[in-house]
Amino acid sequence: MPEHLGPLELVGARWVIGDATRKDGLSLLLTPEGLEQHRRGETPALVSTEWTQLMELRMRAAYQKWQASPGAGIFGGFQPRADFGRDGCSLHGIRRDPYEPWSVRYTHHERRYKGGHVIVLKTLFNELTEAKALDRLGDTEWLGAAVAKLSPYTSRYAPKGIQLVKETIQSLGV
Repeated sequence: MPEHLGPLELVGARWVIGDATRKDGLSLLLTPEGLEQHRRGETPALVSTEWTQLMELRMRAAYQKWQASPGAGIFGGFQPRADFGRDGCSLHGIRRDPYEPWSVRYTHHERRYKGGHVIVLKTLFNELTEAKALDRLGDTEWLGAAVAKLSPYTSRYAPKGIQLVKETIQSLGV
């Protein structure tokens, strides 16, 4: 089974977004209950949010580590949809009760993320939001099966990646 899809990686028996091994690294642990933001070496979680609290969840994922640096944010002004700057590696969305914008950051890995991996991972978050099935991200077996089907995709051609994600989640029962 593949062990990563862009910033999403299998660490032990859990799926984690971000580099959980870097000094002072921030990572997001996907649990059956929800998301937990952790800083390496610190417990308890810095932020914990249940899946049922999230109405919308989107991902930002810079392809290369330097793109997620504070100075790289200037490039975001030229490409408003690009994932540059401090929030270049983050999850964002809307929480309910109270309705408010929500976001958490994660630390970019040393490795470069493949374009196709970023496309399908972002699409997976978008499609699970639309299907009101974000809790599937906390199901280790389900997410492992999705990653196995999506990780061979490396093309930067987004329409084909989007179609692959739709077919994948449909075949996995969403």
